[in-house]
Amino acid sequence: MKTKWAIVLVTALMCATPFVFGQDASSKEGKSAGTEMKDAAKTVKKDTQKDAKVAGKDTKMAAKKTEHATEHATKTAVKDTEKGAKTAAKDTKKGVKKTEDVSKTAAKDTEKGAKTATKDTEKGTKIAAKETKKGVKAVGSDVKKGADKTANTLK
Repeated sequence: MKTKWAIVLVTALMCATPFVFGQDASSKEGKSAGTEMKDAAKTVKKDTQKDAKVAGKDTKMAAKKTEHATEHATKTAVKDTEKGAKTAAKDTKKGVKKTEDVSKTAAKDTEKGAKTATKDTEKGTKIAAKETKKGVKAVGSDVKKGADKTANTLK
């Protein structure tokens, strides 16, 4: 039984040794737990202030970069819009010129067609007049022959 108690006592001493040295190490610094908390709070405060300053600077830089990027994008968009408008104006001008050319060609073709139709109509009218004249003469002479026959028959 004495050996059992000896083993328990030795085990308890071995387990307590790290706690004793741990207590001794903190007492060497001479700071209490409250002082350590205050120091930690001060450190956290300083770190937070530094981080806030850095974040503020970074935010300002990001804002400037965003502003420059926005200005550049706006300028580019304006230039592209101007180019597009110029191109559209040129294309419209070309379209108007083509339309004018087609209209002129159509007018010339219509005028030629009208002249040709007029000439053909005049020729057709002359031919019809000649044929009508022949027909009238033929009918007239047939009537005259018929009238002469009737007159001869009546005599």
